[in-house]
Amino acid sequence: MKKIWLIIVFVSVLFSCSDNNKSNKNPNIPSYSINLSVDMNLPAYSNLKFPSNAVIIPNYGAKGVIIFNAGSGYNAFDAACPNQAITACTAMTIDGINAVCSCDKSSYSLFTGLGGKEYPLKQYRVEVIGTVIRVYN
Repeated sequence: MKKIWLIIVFVSVLFSCSDNNKSNKNPNIPSYSINLSVDMNLPAYSNLKFPSNAVIIPNYGAKGVIIFNAGSGYNAFDAACPNQAITACTAMTIDGINAVCSCDKSSYSLFTGLGGKEYPLKQYRVEVIGTVIRVYN
């Protein structure tokens, strides 16, 4: 009986482990390989040292990458509107702590990536080493 419980506990722990994979299943945004490093000591990215600031880095992902300082860490999202066809809209714009879609003016939180629509912002992994932010998938 002890062996059965041990096996049940082991299997439960095994399936509860996460590989920190973001759920990015969105039919509107293709999956692009991202490997981007940003040094916050450079003037263009120095605002990222302070909470609630964001920058858009063009030419990565579908429409660019938005990096946001959430205070407790950094978030990185694709700048493509998640609920529109990739060719329908230009890159999202930053409005304070939100990203705004150019097509339908939908607003998405840069803290969570959530908006009032079906799909959230496409999120990328972030790693911070000193003053360098690495965005990848």
